[in-house]
Amino acid sequence: MLSVLRVHLPSDIPIVGCELTPYVLLRRPDKTVTTDDVPESAPLDGHFLRYKWYRIQSDKKVAVCSIHPSEQATLQCLGCVKAKIPVTKSYHCSPKCFSDAWQHHRVLHDRAASAVNENGNEEEEVFGRFNSSGSGVLNTSLSGSVSSTSLTNGSAPLYPAAVTQRSGGETWFEVGRSKTYTPTADDIGHVLKFECVVVDAESKVPVGHVNTILTSRVIPAPSPSPRRLVPVNGVDVMGHMDSDGRISSSGTFTVLSYNILSDVYATSESYSYCPSWALSWPYRKQNLLREIVGYRADIVCLQEVQSDHFEEFFAPELDKHGYQALYKRKTNEVVFTGGAQAIDGCATFFRRDRFSHVKKYEVEFNKAAQSLTDAMIPSNQKKSALNRLVKDNVALIVVLEAKFSNQGADNPGKRQLLCVANTHVNVHQDLKDVKLWQVHTLLKGLEKIAASADIPMLVCGDFSSIPGSAPHTLLAMGKVDPSHPDLQVDPLNILRPLSKLIHQLPLVSAYSSFARLGVGLGMEQQRRRMDPTTNEPLFTNCTRDFIGTLDYIFYTADSLTVESLLELLDEESLRKDTALPSPEWSSDHIALLAEFRCKPRIRR
Repeated sequence: MLSVLRVHLPSDIPIVGCELTPYVLLRRPDKTVTTDDVPESAPLDGHFLRYKWYRIQSDKKVAVCSIHPSEQATLQCLGCVKAKIPVTKSYHCSPKCFSDAWQHHRVLHDRAASAVNENGNEEEEVFGRFNSSGSGVLNTSLSGSVSSTSLTNGSAPLYPAAVTQRSGGETWFEVGRSKTYTPTADDIGHVLKFECVVVDAESKVPVGHVNTILTSRVIPAPSPSPRRLVPVNGVDVMGHMDSDGRISSSGTFTVLSYNILSDVYATSESYSYCPSWALSWPYRKQNLLREIVGYRADIVCLQEVQSDHFEEFFAPELDKHGYQALYKRKTNEVVFTGGAQAIDGCATFFRRDRFSHVKKYEVEFNKAAQSLTDAMIPSNQKKSALNRLVKDNVALIVVLEAKFSNQGADNPGKRQLLCVANTHVNVHQDLKDVKLWQVHTLLKGLEKIAASADIPMLVCGDFSSIPGSAPHTLLAMGKVDPSHPDLQVDPLNILRPLSKLIHQLPLVSAYSSFARLGVGLGMEQQRRRMDPTTNEPLFTNCTRDFIGTLDYIFYTADSLTVESLLELLDEESLRKDTALPSPEWSSDHIALLAEFRCKPRIRR
């Protein structure tokens, strides 16, 4: 007979909006073991599995800590209550928690006070550490927002919702009848109960014992603090809001570059400071999607996107928001995760209403390494040379055609093309020669495209290279000084002659525009987040062991101008969660976004 051997949840803490799928291990009648579902529509040997989810609502009121949402609150800030700040933000789990958070917490009071002063009444929910699903009083009775007629969650059909049980000061409300359940705002602060039982297909009577799991209390999903777009072109362009809320002005477009941290690298060993629930992929994918969609960029370049996550999640989800998707996975590196293979790569998305796809080029650095060793390396050294050079990295180059007019262009009838390169040069820091060679190889490929067409170019990605390093210098300056210390590492002589380390593309780093800002509101704040010696951000990657800039958006300055940039984050605000990733930000990198305008073409 079919029997359940084991039931457990992959994540210890349930979060609003992140689906819960328990792991259910079964023994089939033939004694083999499986995790496959056995639904009522396809019984096995006359039996199927029945699932139920309950919300347990205790008669005792429970408040959740605003800083550590998995902990129960033991104290409340009365200043928040007086200032009418959303009550969920007033709770803390210990005096230490409150004092540690005070520097950030007092900002809520200041904002509430200034909002009252300016408007005569308080602004609602301007304080956002948690999103709207977490605001408001925690109800301990069944919320009025729950439909009293029917519910759906997971793939279960509609059914009556008023199924309740009472047990020792607790009420169990049935909330789901499928294996998967997605917690809602009504579940915040409550424990969920999952039941799984084998049922006789004919009599519909349960056989054997009921397997149950209780979760921790459901917490609201922390949402990233909004980041502003800061104008950098000296005058604030009169941008208008599109109907969908995207800021745009005629002839401009926005580009996002973001290393999202592949799930296979997001291990508790590497990021022990991040709570396990915030490191889990079901949580991170939803938080990343919310963040990416919120930027409303016209072009999105993502790195470290696993091939399965691209196909099953990012491509279909971003398609709903009007994006067309292109992908290039890394060439060889297969990481086995629980039986499934995971290979990451680069994904480029663009809004169909703003651009159309013209052409795609794929750069495989492994192939270039093979060609290089065939041409340059003696046969007895080929194996060790390839071992050094082959790193499975790729670049995805896409040529797009703009569907919007380039205002002020002298030739409005001509097609406006744009070339966008997206790469992740993931090479160990000791292999400085390999890193520089890969960047040089990419630039030579882009030069060929530039020679065949008069076309603006963007080079986006994670170059694993800090400002001032040889790869960054080559990108930004077009050449590398022969005395640069990085050039001392070249055991295969792949960088010789040094005179070849040049390119003719007039590339400029978009974020260097912050360093050239005039005096103005908010400008000083952004300048403080820049390194004055390199004119690059102080960091785009922030872990416990490393902080520095590795990500860039370069553009050809003869054909594009920067109109505005997404504001940078300050280290202090990230350090409240030790480092990245955190419950608020789901990657160890921060997203970069720039708004560009095509320059009018000069007839040659």
